[in-house]
This record gives sequence, structure tokens and C-alpha cells, in this order.
Amino acid sequence: MTFGKGHHLHLIDGSAFIFRAYHALPPLTRKSDGLPIGAVAGFCNMLHRYVEGNTGPDAPTHVAVIFDKGSHTFRNEMYDLYKANRDAMPEDLRPQIPLTRSATEAFNIACKEKEGFEADDIIATLAVQARAAGGVARSFHPTRT
Repeated sequence: MTFGKGHHLHLIDGSAFIFRAYHALPPLTRKSDGLPIGAVAGFCNMLHRYVEGNTGPDAPTHVAVIFDKGSHTFRNEMYDLYKANRDAMPEDLRPQIPLTRSATEAFNIACKEKEGFEADDIIATLAVQARAAGGVARSFHPTRT
């Protein structure tokens, strides 16, 4: 499908969704092996609500979930204290990150990330490209807790 006039691109900040889900729910583990899955469950619930709740004239014709890839970006090169005060990722969240990417693909939603860039940078770039093509772009970024 070609993207252009009349199309709506919705860009979801997947990294923000993950952190929101992680902090909103109590710890949850898979019974078979104890793998933490609370953030994955919350992420899937949020993504499902998003998919089911977008109808009408502004409904997306295209959707992508954008993730941060790693913790070092070009911004760290520009300013060595960039995000220096941010807490480290919780250890029980780390193994859940790849599961949320797999879940996104299971929803048949595009999953994008790029080494050296944050989700916000990719979202901004894709939004500019969508508008240049004549379409509409919207981003979804829940507030981190």
C-alpha cells in the first residue's frame, strides 16, 4: 500500500508503553519458569486497547510501534551527562523487552528501532516523512512514571 493523501500513520512509543506497563502492574511471573511477564501483559493490554479503540475518520491506515535500541545514542556523544540521573533499567524488566517486540509483531503491527537513536527521534523522522508524502501522522507516548 502506498502512503499519501488520506492516509493516517499512528506511531506508538513502544519503550514508553513498556515502562508504563511495568510500573502500573504488580510483578507477574510465568509459572513454568518464573520469567517476569507483568510488563508484557500490560503492554499487550495497552496495545490491544489502542487497536480496538481507534475507529472513525482519524483511524490509522498504518501503525508502527517504535522502540529504543540500546541506551547509548548520538545524544550521549553531544552531552556526556545525557540522562545521567535516570535510574538503571530494573533487572526483571530486561528479559521482557524482546517479548514486547514479539508481541507487537503478533499483533501484525510494524516494529521499528535503530541503533544509536531513541524512539522519539525515529517517531519525529517518520512523522515528517508521512506529512511530506501528504498523509497525517500522530504519535502516542504515554507519560512515564
